[in-house]
Amino acid sequence: MADYHDDLRLAHVLADAADAATMDRFQALDLRVETKPDMTPVSEADKAAEELIRGQLQRARPRDAILGEEYGVEGSGPRRWVIDPIDGTKNYVRGVPVWATLIALMEAGETGFQPVVGVVSAPALGRRWWAAKGLGAYTGRSLSSATRLGVSKVASLSDASFAYSSLSGWEEQGRLDGFLDLTRACWRTRAYGDFWPYMMVAEGSVDICAEPELSLWDMAAVAIVVQEAGGTYTGLDGRHGPHSGNAAASNGLLHGELLSYLNQESTRG
Repeated sequence: MADYHDDLRLAHVLADAADAATMDRFQALDLRVETKPDMTPVSEADKAAEELIRGQLQRARPRDAILGEEYGVEGSGPRRWVIDPIDGTKNYVRGVPVWATLIALMEAGETGFQPVVGVVSAPALGRRWWAAKGLGAYTGRSLSSATRLGVSKVASLSDASFAYSSLSGWEEQGRLDGFLDLTRACWRTRAYGDFWPYMMVAEGSVDICAEPELSLWDMAAVAIVVQEAGGTYTGLDGRHGPHSGNAAASNGLLHGELLSYLNQESTRG
């Protein structure tokens, strides 16, 4: 098995640099925010953090390709770093501390590119999570000060905590009926949003979560953390990994039921 220790250490260094840049502008009264063509916001901090990460990667891993939310694809080859400089920009620009920098390394394999390293760093929450293929998933302040993650053992939806982002996306896809039925079947539901529910699944504090529409940079880092914590991460189509344009994550025991509810045909007008 490949050794990803050096790549994981580099990802932490990149996250440290991004954290310093994003925290420096968090809650700044003069923060500049623009609207992208897809009508989502982007701040000067998003751009600065991605530029910083790209610059360090070009020096440390010049042969690797880079895909980032703000500046697209650069390079080619069997290794690709995938970056979301600020996952949760809408929170960031409003001063809500639930946002994170997502950094993943993906490698080409028999089933296409799959994440092998992931770091999720949420400096305003004082939290960081990470994983590497075959090495497990962890949370803590550093590689040397960490706690190993493990998903829950909850085996019944009636005992399960379900996290989601919002209602509108499910309605737009015609999946709202199944979504609402799922919320009624669960013990508890909360709309934490963005990266956080996936990290809660990995920690075992949430049992299932799902989002109807996502990009690769939203998913690559969180997917490997969930998987290495013993959970299951697929698209709503059941395809493993972060390639379906949407996501369902669970402790594994509840995954079939999660997908069944979210894929049921709408019966209400």
